[in-house]
Amino acid sequence: MSATEVRELRASDRTRDLGPVPCTPLLDAVRGLEEAAWSQSNYRQESFNVHKSTLSIVLCFIDLDRWPSLEVVREAGWDQLGESARPVMDSIIARGYPAGGIVIRAMAVRLPAGARITPHVDEHESLRVSHRIHLPLVTNPRVRFFIDGVPHRFEPGRAVEVNNQLSHSVMNDGQTARVHFIFDYLPPAGLAGPSLAKSVAER
Repeated sequence: MSATEVRELRASDRTRDLGPVPCTPLLDAVRGLEEAAWSQSNYRQESFNVHKSTLSIVLCFIDLDRWPSLEVVREAGWDQLGESARPVMDSIIARGYPAGGIVIRAMAVRLPAGARITPHVDEHESLRVSHRIHLPLVTNPRVRFFIDGVPHRFEPGRAVEVNNQLSHSVMNDGQTARVHFIFDYLPPAGLAGPSLAKSVAER
């Protein structure tokens, strides 16, 4: 699937299919993590109550307090997953988005068996102007991702852009955890200015 075959996500769309993505090295890297790695960063869980049931490996994150200045900081997860995650992000961006933007967040997120993410809309301005992209790595048949009240089942290894401006939630009623690699891409049109856009690649 080329960039010309991937249409824009419209405001009324719930998702946009971005096609299959080679991600075996990333999946292997996630599976090889020690359990303690999932507890190294609790910022997301402590800052956003809807994510309190999740566990995260954060690769990079913007400083929300300094927005709209773009200060993207590499976290501990970059050393653990960055080498295998970067080609995945590059591939997805190349096929569906304008070049020259910046990844402002990237993380692996685990939702344990029996856990839920309650309905919410992503409200911060940085989330409204960027593209929220999910790549399912591990899932099970009893995981449902609800967007605007409609249930979705996402296929492992197939990337999808999610409309985070519609109410969305997740339930994992299965016996195993769900793991998604998630990143936010801010395209060139959304950058506040060249001097403020500090790419992860430059850090």
